[in-house]
Amino acid sequence: MEADVFEYHKEEELVDVATFQGGRQKLIQPSSLNDPKLEKLKEALVSWINSTLKPEHIVVQSLEEDLYDGLVLHHMLSRLAGVKLSVEEIALTSTNQIRKLEMILEELDQRLGLQDSSEIKWNVKLIHNKDLLATIHLLVAMVRCFQPDLDLPTDVKVEVVVIEVDKSGIKSDVHTEILTEARDAGSDSTGNTESKDPIQELLKLEPHKVNTVKKAILHFVNRNMSALGLQVADMERQFADGVILLLLIGQLEGFFIPLCDFNLTPVNPSEMLHNVTLALDLLNDSGLQVSGIDPQDIVSQDVAATLKILYALFRKHKGK
Repeated sequence: MEADVFEYHKEEELVDVATFQGGRQKLIQPSSLNDPKLEKLKEALVSWINSTLKPEHIVVQSLEEDLYDGLVLHHMLSRLAGVKLSVEEIALTSTNQIRKLEMILEELDQRLGLQDSSEIKWNVKLIHNKDLLATIHLLVAMVRCFQPDLDLPTDVKVEVVVIEVDKSGIKSDVHTEILTEARDAGSDSTGNTESKDPIQELLKLEPHKVNTVKKAILHFVNRNMSALGLQVADMERQFADGVILLLLIGQLEGFFIPLCDFNLTPVNPSEMLHNVTLALDLLNDSGLQVSGIDPQDIVSQDVAATLKILYALFRKHKGK
């Protein structure tokens, strides 16, 4: 087993065994690297990063090659959590990249609620060394924290070789490491998605509890619309034409939507549908993907669809 492990890495990566001295190194088995489930997870994470950073005109092609210097992670932290650190935009030297990563990961670990270092499966050295396993663990944790509604491939596992080198020699072991959890037994994909949808679960509660959440979201909406002199009292009806929804998105995301791009006073369902479709496109462009909503649902004053969009905006911008 040990001979096979080092034979593979001699050919592919020319690993210097001395770098392992006094520590542990985890390497994904070659057979797992070709697993279709792992490929789908990587593609999903790349797509998520690119949709989130589309307004920044940043495009990622490889998790291994494009995240090690901290630039992408810094922009993701800014977009997802509204955090801007005092670091240089582009760090060219290895020393500066590591210093930048230290600040970013320290902030991320706090945001992810990981106080116990034993729970953290990544560190500055691993990310900077383009360690795929650590990079995926970090990104999956970020998705679960900042965008839990994102549908990542489930039950993704990899075979990992754990190598330890000390004065007594080389030790290695192989185990299975979980990247994403399996779905609950006995539930299909549709049932599982519905069971995790907080809005669907909310609407099953007593009316007074639903109204309490609605009031909290409306308070958030009106606080952010007050600068425009607008107030929302009827959640379903006032968002149906898309106008207030577009203005709210512009306020929260910090951009101006030209009046020529939408109908400020829509007079028919077609114009209302145009506005709502534009609003959903803008949400996707800003990295806030709200699945399972048709623009017609909002125009038709569907309470679940309207709440789902407003709740997603509330989760992302509730600190504002």
